[in-house]
Amino acid sequence: MTLLSTATVSIERPERWAKQLVSHLGHKAQVHETADGSVLTLTVGVGVVSVADGQIVMTAEAPDEDALAKVENVLGGHLERFAHEHNIKVIWTRS
Repeated sequence: MTLLSTATVSIERPERWAKQLVSHLGHKAQVHETADGSVLTLTVGVGVVSVADGQIVMTAEAPDEDALAKVENVLGGHLERFAHEHNIKVIWTRS
């Protein structure tokens, strides 16, 4: 069974922030560009970063709760640190 969660973040210039996030994580993860966004393959799971309707959309996928939390933390934590001056908060919704 695979667990899935999604976070949508409203921020100015979402393309810039998404590109910076993927570029940074690309040093630690395998990255593939697809029509759905940038797919990052981490050791514990998979993250997808895309931009839609002026927002960054991130999806985390992993085989268990612990791994899913790690993927969420990697994606969301880095974005929050990069854009700290915008006071964003990444909130994940599990499905």
